[in-house]
Amino acid sequence: MKKIQIISDKNQRSLRIKSLIQKKIIQNKVKRLNITIVIGGDGFMLQTLKKNRKSKKFFYGVNSGSYGFLMNKFSSKNIISNLDKAKMITISPLEMSVKNNKNYTKKHIAINEVSILRQSRQAASLSINQGSKQIIKRLVSDGVLVSTPAGSTAYNLSVHGPILSLNSKKLSISPISPFRPRRWKGKIVSDRSKISIKNLNPKKRPISAVADNIEIRNAKNIVVKTNQKIKFNLLYDKNKSLQKKIKLEQLRRETS
Repeated sequence: MKKIQIISDKNQRSLRIKSLIQKKIIQNKVKRLNITIVIGGDGFMLQTLKKNRKSKKFFYGVNSGSYGFLMNKFSSKNIISNLDKAKMITISPLEMSVKNNKNYTKKHIAINEVSILRQSRQAASLSINQGSKQIIKRLVSDGVLVSTPAGSTAYNLSVHGPILSLNSKKLSISPISPFRPRRWKGKIVSDRSKISIKNLNPKKRPISAVADNIEIRNAKNIVVKTNQKIKFNLLYDKNKSLQKKIKLEQLRRETS
């Protein structure tokens, strides 16, 4: 047990799975070292990864939620074998830097996406740059979303953004209910890009900036880029990798 840490959500199903896994680990030898087992849903996994951003451990997610795209399916019979044979993928998060209307700057990381959302009944009025190059001079919409490949099947997919392959080295910029220009579908950019989003009318049209589930209100200027210094090592059951899950979502979209 010393080489394996188990972190569980507080609901009954998660705690029951935790107890079963603990018994299996005590009864069997796990070959792999330095594993953190995370029991819960996608939200709990994101929360755990952020708390352990400096950790060099391997994170193996066990789904006890409804969907669990980032997680593995729990198998009491095969849990030890799955831990030993799991395949690793490494992902880096986005870093969001936000200056608010009082000129305070705050930074947060996002594993799935950074979403810029209107804060009132008024639509947001935004300009978007990629480095020194202007992507769009004025976007009037409910907001805009910057997604990683790992997050491209989450909120990004709901706003009709593209699904990105995990090894694509790309980010997706997708509008949320665009009003002007109505037909703008967004843009795919390099994951080395520095994306700058400016609120063109902060007094009349306030906006919030959200890194996964952490919100900063009354944002004026937002900079989003990949933080390549942070690496999360995720483990997935053999033949059920995150890459394959993303490909399945791509096939579902193409056939739906």
